[in-house]
Amino acid sequence: MSIPNSQQQYQLVRQAQGFSLQLREGAPIRAPGAGEVLLKVRATSLNRRDIMVMKGFYPVGPKDTLVPLSDGAGEIIATGPGVTRFKEGDRAAAIFFQRWMAGRPGLDTGASALGGALDGMLAQYVTLSETGLVPIAAHHSFEDAASLPCAAVTAWHGLVSRGRLQAGDNVLLQGTGGVSVFGLQIAAAAGARPIITSSSDAKLERAKQLGAVATINYRTTPDWATALKEATGGIGAHHILEVGGTGTLPQSLAGVAPGGHIAIIGGLSGFGGDIPATSLIARNAGITGIFVGSRADFEALNAFMTKHAIKPVIDRVFDFGDAEAAYAWMDTGNHFGKVVIRH
Repeated sequence: MSIPNSQQQYQLVRQAQGFSLQLREGAPIRAPGAGEVLLKVRATSLNRRDIMVMKGFYPVGPKDTLVPLSDGAGEIIATGPGVTRFKEGDRAAAIFFQRWMAGRPGLDTGASALGGALDGMLAQYVTLSETGLVPIAAHHSFEDAASLPCAAVTAWHGLVSRGRLQAGDNVLLQGTGGVSVFGLQIAAAAGARPIITSSSDAKLERAKQLGAVATINYRTTPDWATALKEATGGIGAHHILEVGGTGTLPQSLAGVAPGGHIAIIGGLSGFGGDIPATSLIARNAGITGIFVGSRADFEALNAFMTKHAIKPVIDRVFDFGDAEAAYAWMDTGNHFGKVVIRH
């Protein structure tokens, strides 16, 4: 397939505070070099991180422009010399950290994050190393695959790779954003007991349909750690995906089970807070900071989703030309699952 001369590409342009999202016409397309492929992007998705980047609350260095979004999937239309993992016509999704293949992250992992340290996926075409992509599961659409690289891999890493999730475990998910909904689906498919919180009864009802065994409205039940203990026969949660930060961490610490694991993923209410070492020691519990995961995590997740026929929960799909509306909807926090842009 011939390579087009130019493309449409969204860029975040630095302002006095944060960035503005602008659509650029005639942006260049770089032909793939050795070990690289050219991906025609078919879909992308947003994460809370993308809102923080736009508002200037997330470090991306001194750059004045940035192609946003870490998550994207598409079709390979050209390959450079020496490429062996993919061929033209293959469907593939980008991994969040382009230089984290497996095992522990390296010193240079953070500098390889798409949509932050590196230009991201909100473009018609991107050129990436073949090692920075994974094949799309056969039962997933481009929109499905585009929803996975950050949120789903984060949930998998927190629950499975680091948490060692087992059937019968109690799993507490906070809210109904991308990470928590993926965590709910993974836990339910693994035979665990997912419990989810939200301020919306309607969202909690939807969570029950996905396999939640108990739900807690944290607005009407602000002491949700006690409600969690009641829902688990006094045990608490063996796994907690902690996305709230300072506003929820004390409750997570109160609700974690003996031998349990709290995966700190985000800070919607701010970062910080004291972690009482003696309390953790007394319960043989652990806390881990989770920042997405490796390509191996993504590949294991894809295999699991294929085995259990799991489809991502997509809240809304916006057209490429309506990217600003997608950002605005994501920023409201009213979504359930993932917000996707179709290219």
